[in-house]
Amino acid sequence: MRYISVLKGTQPAGPPPEGLMAAIMNLGGEATASGALLDNAGLAPSAAGARVTVAGGELSVMDGPFTEAKEYISYAVYDVRSKEEAVEWTSRFMQLHADLWPGWQGESDVIKIMGPEDFGPPQ
Repeated sequence: MRYISVLKGTQPAGPPPEGLMAAIMNLGGEATASGALLDNAGLAPSAAGARVTVAGGELSVMDGPFTEAKEYISYAVYDVRSKEEAVEWTSRFMQLHADLWPGWQGESDVIKIMGPEDFGPPQ
């Protein structure tokens, strides 16, 4: 089963603390070596994006930045046996931030990526 973990957060003033990126790279290496991590990357601030909306049958496009207090920061795609395993990898990633970046706050949504098995047999 594939899951995507999408990180949203607010950055304290200043750069990330020394050691955080190395810890993230080590965890990513471990997840890749285990076969769980398929892809991951950082995401640009919402000012670099756009939002496409359909409401009342009308399509609209709004350029960023968006008004949410938290920005999307990164994502990771996992191929794991269960939701619990995806949550475990995500929790380990989040714990690195809690341990190494005092004052940092964020959340990560773990969402199942639907595959052919989710739609039943071909018709």
